[in-house]
Amino acid sequence: MASLEVYDIEKNKVAELELDDRVFGAPVNEDIMYEVVTMQMARRRQGTASTKGRSDVSGGGKKPWRQKGTGRARAGTTRSPIWRGGGIVFGPKPRDYSFKISKKVRKAALRSALSMKMKENRVLILKDFTMEEIKTKKFREIMDRFELTKALFVMDKDNDAVDRSSRNIRDVKMMRAEGINVYDILKYDTLVLLEPSVKTIEGALLS
Repeated sequence: MASLEVYDIEKNKVAELELDDRVFGAPVNEDIMYEVVTMQMARRRQGTASTKGRSDVSGGGKKPWRQKGTGRARAGTTRSPIWRGGGIVFGPKPRDYSFKISKKVRKAALRSALSMKMKENRVLILKDFTMEEIKTKKFREIMDRFELTKALFVMDKDNDAVDRSSRNIRDVKMMRAEGINVYDILKYDTLVLLEPSVKTIEGALLS
């Protein structure tokens, strides 16, 4: 089993934590990570784009000119798609873009993403993260101490002070361990895990 050093928020080493190789040392499968990220992005699409066809636009009940003898093309309605103000051909209609992927594949993709971060040495484990008051400046000092720029913090429980202190800092996201996903793991440069959240993640991905 691989192990990582555990730090407090003052950057003092306080322990070492063994990580399960089945979660943090699994083979990296880029194909399934791509599939799961595509699924996540598809689910976020609103699918509300809509256009009007020739039967939906107003007007067009009268033939604009007689069929023959004018020297112009034959036209039966001004709502034809070739006319300005006419209907749209094959335009988008409201639809649901989401699709499903099996739980087994989603878990495998999460293991791949976590293992990739581990191999890139972009995983940091903190003993805890407590703040008595809401202070963005203090949160920024902690990030600077660990040289973090774009980080995903995975917490074991809600902490309102920490959450609100990080809210105005760009490229920082706070997340509960139950909500980790492939897209966010890949999006952020560094994955910051609180020690209790590691066991939560391992338990969920090995069940």
